[in-house]
Parts: sequence; structure tokens; C-alpha cells
Amino acid sequence: MTLGFAPSSASSISSSSGSASRLARMLEPAEWAAAGIPLLRNPREVVSGLHSRHLPTPATAVVAVLDHEERLAASASFTRRSAPADGWEFRNALLAHLRRVIPHDLRRRTPVRTAVLLYCREGDERWTEEDGAWMWGLRDACTLHGLRCGAYITLTRGGWQVLGEGRVGRRPSSDSPPVPLGEESAFERLVPRIASGAPEPFRRAAAR
Repeated sequence: MTLGFAPSSASSISSSSGSASRLARMLEPAEWAAAGIPLLRNPREVVSGLHSRHLPTPATAVVAVLDHEERLAASASFTRRSAPADGWEFRNALLAHLRRVIPHDLRRRTPVRTAVLLYCREGDERWTEEDGAWMWGLRDACTLHGLRCGAYITLTRGGWQVLGEGRVGRRPSSDSPPVPLGEESAFERLVPRIASGAPEPFRRAAAR
């Protein structure tokens, strides 16, 4: 007679623990709305500018740093592989790109620059756990880089939405054709520095 332990128990415990950890690293819409995230003066202008520069497709994240006048100082885009949404992984990827494109502001008592995140994804405008993980990651990355945490924006086939604020627009969308940069507004005055490379489990999208 052979004796042994059923592997399912340990596997189940490990899986449950991992799921609980991931759930702890995400923010609910109410938590995000209560965090005092600064409002964008012209979200449509910001979204249009980033869309024209990076042409994001689903699963592409665009992180951008704005100065105190809401002008673009730097931006980078990358895509993520299919994997469970984890705020810790998102934080690491965002932080790595921020470090490549702009110096930190950790020596300042008060942040003067703001990081915003545009994420292009499938689905509709409703909040998802993936959105919550990106919010957690953005907030943590900003803290570690001395930046103010700014807006989290989703881009879907239906258009764009600033989560936590309710401001939306139909154009651009994830299906929108690119708009020449010369036709954009004041947001396009500064040319951003684009990050090169991305840590696993991320791979970089083509910089534009």
C-alpha cells in the first residue's frame, strides 16, 4: 500500500495566498476618488497628445510626466504580457520607465511634477480589477520617484475615460487613426524622451 499527500491542498493554499496578495495590491474606485488625485485641466488634450505620440493598442500602457503647467516633460509606452493583474508588477514596470525618461524629485519637499497613466484595453468603460492594479502601481511608483500621482485614464473602443472623475470622450479611442502631431495643441510643444526596454514580465512597445 502506498501512502502520500494529495498535492491539491498545498497547491490550493498557495494559489489562494497569491490571489489574496494580488487583491491587496489594487485600489477600488472609491479609494481612488478619495485619494485627492489632481484634476487635469484639459484631459482631452492630454489623451489626444499621448495617443498621437504612442498610438496605443490594447494592453499598451503610456506613462507621462507633466510639469506644473500641464506640459509634457517625458513619456514612455510599453505592453504587458497576459498574466494575472498585479499592482506590484505594474509598479515595477512604471518605475523602471520613469527612471529611464526623467530624473526623480525625491529631494523636493513637495512634488511639482505629476505622472499620469493612459491604459488602452479591451472591454468597456467599467472598472476592472486590472484597472485597480494599475491605480495601485501608479500611486506607488509616483511615491518612489518623488512625483505627484495624477490621473488614470482608460482608452477603449468606446473612447477614453478618466477613472474616478467621470469625464469621458469618444475620440480618440483604441480604434482611432493617428493624428499628425502638427495638428495637436499646446500639449505637443515639448518632445518627450522615450524609455528603452522594459523589465519582465513586460515588453516595450515601439516608441513613437
